[in-house]
Amino acid sequence: MVKSKIIEIGSMVPAFEEERLIILFGPSATAELRDICVIHEFEDRPSDALKVGGKVKFGDQEFTIEEVGSQANANFEELGHISIYFRNAIGEILPGAIIVSPGIFPEFEVGGVIEII
Repeated sequence: MVKSKIIEIGSMVPAFEEERLIILFGPSATAELRDICVIHEFEDRPSDALKVGGKVKFGDQEFTIEEVGSQANANFEELGHISIYFRNAIGEILPGAIIVSPGIFPEFEVGGVIEII
């Protein structure tokens, strides 16, 4: 299991609710990226944590990983970066993204915990 704490929420993050997209990034994110990202900090660095059938939790809200992009684990491990699409319909996936269901935009806050099981 991977646990990460939300330390900052970019000013533009609410604008992505309509697209049901959250962009996670570790503390090394540049100033330009911080506006559009949920900045988080790992308790322990993950290793190949993102797997189809796995779970992503934002507090009490649980989502199932449906697809994992080819670079998602590498980017997540190195930079804490991943794009999470909350969609029921599976489509073409970007290399650094995962698709989870159900297609509901989660609630989250600074100090909240993200878990990957």
